[in-house]
Amino acid sequence: MDLSIVDLSPVPNDGTATDAYANTVDAAQQAERLGYSRFWVAEHHGMGDKLAGTTPEVLLGNLAAETDSIRLGSGAVLLNHYSPFKVAELFGALDALAPGRIDAGLGRANGSPAVDRALGTDRRVRNPDEDHAEKIEAVVSHLYDGYPDGHAYSDIEIPHSDSETPVPWVLGSSPSSAALAGELGLRYCFAAFIRPELATRSFEEYRNHFESSQLAGGVDEPQGMVAVNAVCAETDEEAARLRAVAEASFKRMERGVIGTTPSVEEAIDELGAVPEPTPATLDTGEWPRAISGSPETLDALLEQLSDRVGVDEVMIQHVVGDHADALRSHELLADGVGLTPR
Repeated sequence: MDLSIVDLSPVPNDGTATDAYANTVDAAQQAERLGYSRFWVAEHHGMGDKLAGTTPEVLLGNLAAETDSIRLGSGAVLLNHYSPFKVAELFGALDALAPGRIDAGLGRANGSPAVDRALGTDRRVRNPDEDHAEKIEAVVSHLYDGYPDGHAYSDIEIPHSDSETPVPWVLGSSPSSAALAGELGLRYCFAAFIRPELATRSFEEYRNHFESSQLAGGVDEPQGMVAVNAVCAETDEEAARLRAVAEASFKRMERGVIGTTPSVEEAIDELGAVPEPTPATLDTGEWPRAISGSPETLDALLEQLSDRVGVDEVMIQHVVGDHADALRSHELLADGVGLTPR
């Protein structure tokens, strides 16, 4: 199994975005040393002052300078807010900074009405799926000079390296996004930390709709990855204690409280108890939104998840209040899965 990380750049308690970005660089460098395949950064808007991951294209430029070999990417750039051409230019520039190491993770998400207005986003799109597909095609076509002769954009060239052009991925959390990725013949990453109950169905849709890509940068057969919220510690019980932060954060979001991350102690107090350890076997029933465990337990759980949905790569997202706990989790998990350090 290949293992990757998506980082949200959480702001430490009593810290600033500067501290958050320093921690993200630290995590990326550790991931590179431990043998993780990719390190992606997220895009969120209007999440208060506790998530600094608002502009992956800026943060990726810094990560490119601070790492040497790990693949870097967006998880995801939210296309509904931007011009496809500008997104393609951004990824062309990133490719020039880190030749052959850039993944263009393309997704969509609406924030609050106020945030969308501030971003200049039109929420009155008649057919959102069709609009999203057209924007993905446009980004890929711009990046790979894929417009045919005579097209209005065929003479537009985007500066990039002479190496591998950024690899496009479609990101989503629904069967519709999976079907779209399949129809375009692009790689697909499913966010199981949002809708775990739809993971299996979404990958079935992806494979059922898959067509060998007519787009440059596409693939000839399905290629997928699943992203899951997971935290690792020396024991199942200690990992469950750390997982309390994710559990409490989910409950806060359900109440409309966004952009906050409790400490472990605050989370346990809000939940009323330390969460039960995640069972080592989850072959049946609904997959939880967050999992935890010792290195051995998480290795078994991630194998079950990858087998269930039929992929060879898992991306780890975490909601952990303490940066040292997050780094230790990545270290233990890498050892448990058997990654080869660089």
